[in-house]
Amino acid sequence: MPMAGLEEHGWREWRVAGALIEQGGLLLLVANRRRGGELEWTPPGGVIDPGETSTEALAREVREETGLIVESWTSSVYEVSVEFPDRCTRLGVEVFMAQSWHGSMLFEDPDGIVEEGRFADPDESSALLVSAPVWVREPVGAWLGGAIEPGARFEYLATGTRPGEMTVERR
Repeated sequence: MPMAGLEEHGWREWRVAGALIEQGGLLLLVANRRRGGELEWTPPGGVIDPGETSTEALAREVREETGLIVESWTSSVYEVSVEFPDRCTRLGVEVFMAQSWHGSMLFEDPDGIVEEGRFADPDESSALLVSAPVWVREPVGAWLGGAIEPGARFEYLATGTRPGEMTVERR
């Protein structure tokens, strides 16, 4: 279902921005404690609040989750779309790379989700990303491997209602 008109059909649109932050060939990943108690490693990011642009939301989320201040972003590196028909929800993610940033890492997430983080080399990143949903793991893995064109789109269909029991397929 196209984004336009989702809400008029009873669907909820969930807009998220994700960050790729590199330092010396290492990628910043954060450990998110999920509702079921599982730890999930992903790049930092979060929900775009009403009235925010994607990069404004991302700068806020990165600061809240890691303590780092991002001063500038690239244009969108890739996008992810996930439809959850059993939940009448569509997740739209736009991912940007930090061009300039500063600060020291501090993990005092006001949402109480992010517990820690680290800059990881590609091998460690791949190992940590195993804990992430496929719609996070695959695009980040493609980016880490240099197998992604700027502006790439990743589309998924996730059926089922329980996170650990969903069937996810790439479209």
